[in-house]
Amino acid sequence: MRLFAGIPIVGEARREIVALLEALRESGWPVRWVHEEGLHLTLKFYGEVAPERLEVIEETVRFAGAGTGPLPLRLDRLGAFPSETRPRVLWIGIDAPPALEVLQDRLERAGERIGFSPEGAPFRPHVTLGRVREGHRLAPHGLDEFATAYTQVAFVGGELVLFESVLTTRGPRYEPRLTIELSA
Repeated sequence: MRLFAGIPIVGEARREIVALLEALRESGWPVRWVHEEGLHLTLKFYGEVAPERLEVIEETVRFAGAGTGPLPLRLDRLGAFPSETRPRVLWIGIDAPPALEVLQDRLERAGERIGFSPEGAPFRPHVTLGRVREGHRLAPHGLDEFATAYTQVAFVGGELVLFESVLTTRGPRYEPRLTIELSA
């Protein structure tokens, strides 16, 4: 099973991203857009794991989330990995308090203790919007025209979820395996 820990995007922030995705889809760009029902902020990707490892992963997620209160978050600017001049992954950033980075670091360190390699790049809170199809390119800074197509609304990250990514013919479907309320 493929597992990752993340925070679901809810409320007005989710509605803003859904409306932005609709506008982006109309661009006709060669991009595989994410499904709206799976909008989330990934904190730790575990990858493919054997089912017998699920319990220990759940334990580390519980431990990492303990004492983390609700997180005040806000939609931020549009961006791309590896860069806006050579976009491959399109995303919307999340402005967050230091507590989010602490939570992400706790998940990384706990994962490392049970045999999962840490992420190689610095943590940049974001929600993936789509991936440029193999062999295609987008115009550099093409996202600029969509910078005002949404409102940078605030929302609360109130849950930490261990998701299973189930691959289907329509793309991945994210099923919660464990949900932890983020309450102080």
